[in-house]
Amino acid sequence: MSAIGLNLGDHGSTCDQHLTDVSAHIRGITRRLKAGWHRGDRLLCLDWTLLRLFPPLRATWALKGRQAVVPVTGRNAKRVLFGAIDLQSARRVVLICSHAGQADAQAFLRALRRRYRGAGWLWLLTDRASAHTAPQTQATRLRIRFVWLPRQTPELSAMDQLWRDLKRLIAANRQAASIDALAANAAAWVLTLTPQQARRKAGMASKHFWLRKLLQNFWRPT
Repeated sequence: MSAIGLNLGDHGSTCDQHLTDVSAHIRGITRRLKAGWHRGDRLLCLDWTLLRLFPPLRATWALKGRQAVVPVTGRNAKRVLFGAIDLQSARRVVLICSHAGQADAQAFLRALRRRYRGAGWLWLLTDRASAHTAPQTQATRLRIRFVWLPRQTPELSAMDQLWRDLKRLIAANRQAASIDALAANAAAWVLTLTPQQARRKAGMASKHFWLRKLLQNFWRPT
């Protein structure tokens, strides 16, 4: 029993330290935004997700006593969706790519700047995936600043929350006619949500959303 107690205590200490580190990181993000923000700037959350033609099985129906059958082609092509959501307006931008490499990330940054042609700096909250950290030089030319989220905190990414719902509703349990059809349907699902739906599904409407106070009380309407 003493060994079990020690292991649990060690695990609890690790979790406590992680929460402490995340809280400190969040305070640092808030300070950076307050210090560098100018009228006309925009804050977005950026993330990418992988879609495969072979569908993950989340839930399905079958007659009692019979094995459920999900028809598949045997092919497992993939597409990558880069996406961003504006944390003030809930506006979304999505780009379908074949890979998640540096060139694809750069293409998305250019597409993002075209959609925000008249804005000031674009502040992008995202994780430190290599596709995000590589195109730093181009980001500066495009007047884009990356703000890194704490490691292992997908719950802080509004775009990650949208991807989770998308995969549950669009990409699970049945195979699409083609990978391009699946990617097109997925992008359309994200883009056709109303702002209210997008905020709710991304967790931005929650009273516990970690940037709620900053969004409500610090920035002036632009």
